[in-house]
Amino acid sequence: MAQDQPSLPKLWLLSDERNDAKLEWAIATLPKRSAFVFRHYFLKPKQRQKRFDELLPIVRAGEHLLILADAIEVAADWGADGIYRRPTTMGKIDGMLRIATAHDAREIHHANRNGADALFLSPVFPTRSHPDGRCLGSTHFNDLAAHSAIPVIALGGMNAERAAELGCERWGAIDGLS
Repeated sequence: MAQDQPSLPKLWLLSDERNDAKLEWAIATLPKRSAFVFRHYFLKPKQRQKRFDELLPIVRAGEHLLILADAIEVAADWGADGIYRRPTTMGKIDGMLRIATAHDAREIHHANRNGADALFLSPVFPTRSHPDGRCLGSTHFNDLAAHSAIPVIALGGMNAERAAELGCERWGAIDGLS
């Protein structure tokens, strides 16, 4: 991570269509200096930027990092602190965090090679987003995380109790935090 970039928070809230109505409350109740990943894939571009702009003051009031699921140029233009993307599509702008998504060893390799600052490794446990999807489980999660040269953030069915069971310092959630 570049010297002028902020340190990585332990707690990460991700947006989703399911938690949109509660986001103001969820962001405001996060511990100071947590992180918020704005995805909002369900909105059209103008509506998406409008929603981002509505949430921005709440995020800044909590001193949270704001990560945008989009191109790095868009994140810079909108005032985000970084991006959330597949590890093969990372751009680079000094001072911007690059958070990769990973689900297997190949994606972890790409994140390591492409200079991501951290990665979300998921899904660890069953989620409402993908109720019938294959999960990593604790053992496979820890085995994969050991291959990462960068910080790992556990995602998928996470809450504080599960993070403690995993021994994972950093974790994120949609439902578990909203």
